[in-house]
Amino acid sequence: MGFVELKNIDLSYDGNKYILKDLNLTIEKGELVSLLGPSGCGKTTTLRIIAGLINPDSGIFMVDGEDLTKVPVHKRNFGMVFQSYALFPHMTVFDNVAFGLKNRKMDKNTIKEKVGRILEVTDLSQFAGRFPKQMSGGQRQRVALARALVVEPKLLLLDEPLSNLDAKLRISMRTEIKRIQQKLGITTVFVTHDQEECFSISDKVAVMNNGDIEQYDTPENIYKFPSTEFVARFIGFDNFFNVEKIGDHKYKNTCGNEFVIDYEDRRNQAVATIRPDDIQIAHEDSSMNTINGSVDVRTFLGDSYQYEINTELGKINVNHKSEKPYQQGDAVHLLMPSNKIILV
Repeated sequence: MGFVELKNIDLSYDGNKYILKDLNLTIEKGELVSLLGPSGCGKTTTLRIIAGLINPDSGIFMVDGEDLTKVPVHKRNFGMVFQSYALFPHMTVFDNVAFGLKNRKMDKNTIKEKVGRILEVTDLSQFAGRFPKQMSGGQRQRVALARALVVEPKLLLLDEPLSNLDAKLRISMRTEIKRIQQKLGITTVFVTHDQEECFSISDKVAVMNNGDIEQYDTPENIYKFPSTEFVARFIGFDNFFNVEKIGDHKYKNTCGNEFVIDYEDRRNQAVATIRPDDIQIAHEDSSMNTINGSVDVRTFLGDSYQYEINTELGKINVNHKSEKPYQQGDAVHLLMPSNKIILV
């Protein structure tokens, strides 16, 4: 049994359209787990069920062996950080962070000690007397994080907390969140639609689609070995085509091209996919693992070019670095390395 357990969770509108259907998720103590997926996939709804803001139609939610399915939100002792930070503008940083402790009727000395400690952890000690309007977006985000952590919650819940920050600040803040999470060892659930952000800080990732978890694994395994076509497309794979098994590690596509694939798969028929970055443009047709085509569209990406190649299989996208770019209409041979093709 994990530290956090969601078992057979169902949630629907009016008993008809399911938002979540038989959802199961296990999180170990101290892990940072991200719920990743497009808008409407159910990730925020899952977080709201964990927080106690929504009750599921059926299923069980447990933390550390305790059934919290019907426990109200104010009795769960969870910390939550929203997109908007939700800081009190008329309160100083110290008072914002101390708010939850004051509500719990703690004495002044205890509050001062706890707030001082968490401000130090989040590198905010020098801003204790400032008001939110006097701080940057990243600093306000850390105040919201400190306020959630100071009550020593069983769980930290983060609902797209970096979405309002600019690109550079997002990168530094995600590193900061991971540093604080690791230092405190707090179990954390992080909701995001940003693959790079998610993979950079997570111990495990649940990729969600239509209220279901399609893959739950480490970022490295999901990136290298997506288990479904949806997951593959969402994390950047492209160029999907049907293949049929013709021998050990050997497949052919619908046009008769033969491929060798490194890992063994028991299915006789599957869908093969490969990232645009992993396709090589070869000078000669080596027959095995090669498709012939011609350049249709070229797009400059800065350090490389993206080519849309016409082939007998259809359009194939390729990212290729070259000082001398290919021109529209040029004949090319696309080599797909055996260790880069994935079956989903």
